[in-house]
Amino acid sequence: MKKTFALVTTALALAAISSAQAEPVTYRIDPLHTFVSFAAPHIAGISTWRGKFDRTQSGTIVLDRAAKTGRVDIVIDTSSIDFGLEKLNEHAKSAELFDVAKYPTATYKAERIEFDGDTPVAVDGELSLHGVTRPVPLKIEHFKCIQDPFLKVERCGADASAVLDRSAFGIDYAVKMVGSPEVRLEIQVEALRAAAAGSS
Repeated sequence: MKKTFALVTTALALAAISSAQAEPVTYRIDPLHTFVSFAAPHIAGISTWRGKFDRTQSGTIVLDRAAKTGRVDIVIDTSSIDFGLEKLNEHAKSAELFDVAKYPTATYKAERIEFDGDTPVAVDGELSLHGVTRPVPLKIEHFKCIQDPFLKVERCGADASAVLDRSAFGIDYAVKMVGSPEVRLEIQVEALRAAAAGSS
């Protein structure tokens, strides 16, 4: 009888653990460790201009590794664009390019994440930029989670990339002179596991 009770108790405990692991987990973007950088050709493609957005305002990533589903919602401050050259920064913020006075943020939202096993490898989402929303799939090259040694909470990080046509978002300044509207995005993201609802 005691053995039967022990087996039932163990089975119930394992079922509870399995159920907990199957629940979606929410991670909140760490803006101090999340940046979107980009590379685009200069005049006639003779060199490559590189820059980044210095501020990712907010965002969440939800992962359900058991169900192999997830979603992403991230907001980027477009006025934080930085080429490392102030004159170029000012031009990029103007109405000829990003027009940050009118469009101060860009957002990336996705309701579908692809998994290889329990590891996310791609995101099927949409980028809203310069008043235009277009599909922009992301490829995840690296993904890893650890226990943050300082905050004592799970921290996940990833490197992702995408290629987009800036003219599709209405940012077509000097495309003919440059020779290509193609921009490559490199995304460095870290996020912290959010406390479960009702926890102290």
